[in-house]
Amino acid sequence: MALAAATAFLLTGAYVHADAATAQSDSSSTSATAAVSTAAVSDVVTAANTFLDTLSTSQKSKVLLSLTEANATAWSNLPCGSSCRVGIQFSTLSSTQLAAAKAVVQAATGTGSGTGYDQVSKILAADDYLGQKAGGYGSGNYYLAFLGTPSTSGTWQLHFGGHHLAVNLTYADGQVEGTTPYFVGVEPSSWTSNGTTYAPLSGMRNAMLAMLGGLSSSQLAQAKLSTSYSDVLLGPGKDGQFPTAKQGLAVSGLSSAQQALVLAAITPWVNVADDTTAASVLTTYRSELAGTYVSYSGSSALSSQGDYVRIDGPGVWIEFICQNGVVYSGVHYHTVYRDHTTDYGGEFSF
Repeated sequence: MALAAATAFLLTGAYVHADAATAQSDSSSTSATAAVSTAAVSDVVTAANTFLDTLSTSQKSKVLLSLTEANATAWSNLPCGSSCRVGIQFSTLSSTQLAAAKAVVQAATGTGSGTGYDQVSKILAADDYLGQKAGGYGSGNYYLAFLGTPSTSGTWQLHFGGHHLAVNLTYADGQVEGTTPYFVGVEPSSWTSNGTTYAPLSGMRNAMLAMLGGLSSSQLAQAKLSTSYSDVLLGPGKDGQFPTAKQGLAVSGLSSAQQALVLAAITPWVNVADDTTAASVLTTYRSELAGTYVSYSGSSALSSQGDYVRIDGPGVWIEFICQNGVVYSGVHYHTVYRDHTTDYGGEFSF
């Protein structure tokens, strides 16, 4: 989302944290609970109902589930199918049903190139590419569920994912209540098919590279973590387990140009949500930069096993890590985006 669009939302203060009552009166004190117009959310609801209308009664029973902690947290970065996920499997849908299911995800996610629905689609394509070489992978092994009833009143969640993808968008009374957790990974990191080269996470990696590359040697030394990582810290099953203390380099001490690079690094993750929500969330995270920290482990080149970078603010939490490939040689990427208070819309206490 363009910075100019985010700046416009400073006038509305649309995205606020649960502790906003103790914050300053202007939007610079807020953190994450998005307010998207009922009209915008109604597009997602309409797409959801259109999809439901294509399903049989037994199929609907797999899609329409209760908004419980167990269902909401049933996601993984592994190709473990229904043993670690809820919802209806894409491979069981007809072509008409599959198109309607994808239309729901498209209506709910961003329109940017390399982010939002475009990125989601390329992650599914990456799994199809993996499936050409190893069993258990493929876009047919992705699952969609509605936790609660899609509506512009009441609370519900769009829950979608499979290997290397988890999308969790929570709605309450016609507003977006939470846009996280969002897990995304890719193996291989890039590939060519029918003359087209795909690199679904290149925008994320490049934004992190630019952020780290904008730091001086002394700043990089302050940002360097003593811990080594083999995967993201707050992946599946790690809900609510944020470190009690922030680590690394305080963004408050950076120049305005360096702070702009931090905000630009956050942007590709925020853009998983619809464009209006993404702009509002980005505005909030911009207002919270003074309380945000950046850190890394391994090499700042983000090119080898264990190279890891983190952004941790009052609201935002983003991790990006390089791992050795499992099926293909070279590195592949894992990354997770969470919010300290609005994961799953803040509906659960962890």
